[in-house]
Amino acid sequence: MAKYIALRLGQSIFVLFGLSLLIFFIARVVPGDPARVALGNLATEEQVQKLRAEMHLDRPFAVQYYYWLKSMLRGDLGKSLYTQRPVTTDLRQYIPATLELILFATLISLVFGQVTGVLAGYFRNSWFDNLSRLASYLGVATPSFVVAILLLFIFSQLLKLAPSVGRLPLMVKAPPTVTGFMIIDSLLAGRPDLTLLALKHLVLPAFSLAVIHIAQEGRITRSSLIENVQKDYIIAHEVHGIRPTKLVFKYLLKPSIIPTVTVMGLDFAFLMSNAFLVELVFFWPGFARYAVNAMLSKDLNAIVAVVLVIGVTFALVNLVVDTIITFLDPAIRIQRRGG
Repeated sequence: MAKYIALRLGQSIFVLFGLSLLIFFIARVVPGDPARVALGNLATEEQVQKLRAEMHLDRPFAVQYYYWLKSMLRGDLGKSLYTQRPVTTDLRQYIPATLELILFATLISLVFGQVTGVLAGYFRNSWFDNLSRLASYLGVATPSFVVAILLLFIFSQLLKLAPSVGRLPLMVKAPPTVTGFMIIDSLLAGRPDLTLLALKHLVLPAFSLAVIHIAQEGRITRSSLIENVQKDYIIAHEVHGIRPTKLVFKYLLKPSIIPTVTVMGLDFAFLMSNAFLVELVFFWPGFARYAVNAMLSKDLNAIVAVVLVIGVTFALVNLVVDTIITFLDPAIRIQRRGG
């Protein structure tokens, strides 16, 4: 297993190198002068040329990539033209906010998606199964930002049960930043009241992101469970009088969630770059908003850093998913040990 993980890490590094080269090239050939965009239309030509020289934009592409790669290996991703700060500083600020959001959304989709899928699959063609299928169709068809607007209108504006925007109320001072996760930092600061406030602000945006994944993962779990419940060893267990709860949780659930784990991992990585509209609705200061603003501003250093972060996320998530599936499926585990 350690050999397999090391091999996958080596492959991921090679893929990320190719990804950085590709996105660096695309960012350079897109029309528009980043130096002019950064300085604005009022800047003189001398100022623009000076900034171009500082960014090595007047050098050949290979030289530009060499300087960028050399700095990146030292942990320097350059300066953002959009925020006028080091890109690494921006990433440390914005990534934890989005990670906290999508982790909570993933937890919601895991709980509700699996419970719904298991119940719908085991009691197939029942009223619950039919109702869950209808809800899943609506969930898949409804964009996340539409769900966000509906939830914001109902629970924040009409019922006044949840806060509307941000990670904390505007007049509340945030705890000292340690991890960047508001819930964890408030606990470390000994402020359970801030923890409760952070959770209240997290519920609506996280549920907005989770709705489509609850529907999708529930449908996959249902289909997989229905397929597995018809296998001979399950029928044999039923004939021998195994309790339904034991049958589901000991023999059916593990093989049935393998496809769901794969989809869930991809959904998690996908949310890193696709949470923009939900973050926009709730004014969430996250990574996805930063990524879109960097692209609109033609912020080359930030664009390359954003793509690399997303690439690293996909690589790590795929590695984690493959590891989990190896432990869930004995056939894969035996095959890899034999290799």
